[in-house]
Amino acid sequence: MARHGVTAMWLTAGLFQAIAEAAPESLAQLREVWTGGDIVPADAVRRVRSACPRLTVVDGYGPTETTTFATSHRIAAAAADRLDHSIPIGQPMAGSTVYVLDTGLRPVPVGVPGELYVAGAGVARGYLGRPGLTASRFVADPFTRDGAGARMYRTGDVV
Repeated sequence: MARHGVTAMWLTAGLFQAIAEAAPESLAQLREVWTGGDIVPADAVRRVRSACPRLTVVDGYGPTETTTFATSHRIAAAAADRLDHSIPIGQPMAGSTVYVLDTGLRPVPVGVPGELYVAGAGVARGYLGRPGLTASRFVADPFTRDGAGARMYRTGDVV
């Protein structure tokens, strides 16, 4: 990293956790590290932030069907100490919209669990050769302003 002047890096949650346990100081020259692809343990973030106080850690959430990332959560230095067991998935990234809906595709009130749906330019068209699965996971987006045919991805994640 030093030889090539690397300042930012993407690490899977598993690799981030392994580095946090074995050598968190190895990330000190970075300005920003993104992690995700699975649950990011809060204690791993705390270890890295303790060893690298100037490093910005960002958790990226997004199933493959939404083209890598749909949301992100930037972890402020002071917030790392107040994290529970895992990192929040954060706010939608540019080009993405997220909805928390009940089984009737109605928005749930803040604080009420519901299923996460992702809409926007990064949502795939479906699964190749799997029309039934496509129909169950990629549903019409009743909230869009982009016109007829817009779809959203039903993640299956309860948030």
